[in-house]
Amino acid sequence: MGLKLPDPGTQPTSEPNVVPMIDILLVLLIIFMMQVPLARKVMDAQVPPASRGDTQSQGPSNNIVLELKADGTYEINKEPVTKQTLDQRFHAIYDNRPQKILFVKSAPNRTYQEVIEAMDIARGTGVQVIGFTPPDETGDEGN
Repeated sequence: MGLKLPDPGTQPTSEPNVVPMIDILLVLLIIFMMQVPLARKVMDAQVPPASRGDTQSQGPSNNIVLELKADGTYEINKEPVTKQTLDQRFHAIYDNRPQKILFVKSAPNRTYQEVIEAMDIARGTGVQVIGFTPPDETGDEGN
């Protein structure tokens, strides 16, 4: 019942105790797993509220709207314009304006590349803010 001494003919062995190291690794794993959802990057976007027909503004609007029609044409405030003359038309509109804001409205069949090219042309002419208008609720975007 006393203290047991090792046999005199055996060498003492040293084995590392890995249980505390495993505990630390598990705690670190949990910490890193909790940090991943918190590290997501966020892009702020302002979406206009859905407007009703009875809340139309009273005066004429001074907003500039670039519309990419379903048939492949472009319009600025319902005025037809070609892709080659977009640059000149934007300069004519925005050179004397203090607020350089453009709204883009695209038909669903227009490609992402076409919308980006139109936005690049607008940025090159000095447009500072580009917004997107929501699709028509009537579903006649191509007309």
